[in-house]
Amino acid sequence: MVVIRLSRGGSKGRPFFNIVVADKRVRRDGRFIERLGFYNPSAKGGEEALRIAQDRLTYWKGVGAQASPTVERLIKQAAKQQPAAAAAPAAEAAA
Repeated sequence: MVVIRLSRGGSKGRPFFNIVVADKRVRRDGRFIERLGFYNPSAKGGEEALRIAQDRLTYWKGVGAQASPTVERLIKQAAKQQPAAAAAPAAEAAA
């Protein structure tokens, strides 16, 4: 079974997670099939905290990949951020 989950990186006390597609039998930080994005829980100020490639996410869910509960929460969070981010460049172009 293929799953979409977090793979931890970063140093001790400074976590950074890659959102990856991996076989369920492979260890958490082991081999993965594709990297879909990242999540940085300790992002400050103007730093980007979350990025997910929505087109690839749609593809993998379409072929049966199951997202972990945490990744599901992050997908919903990214969906809320995306409309606001899409409106900002349009406002800048109009000015």
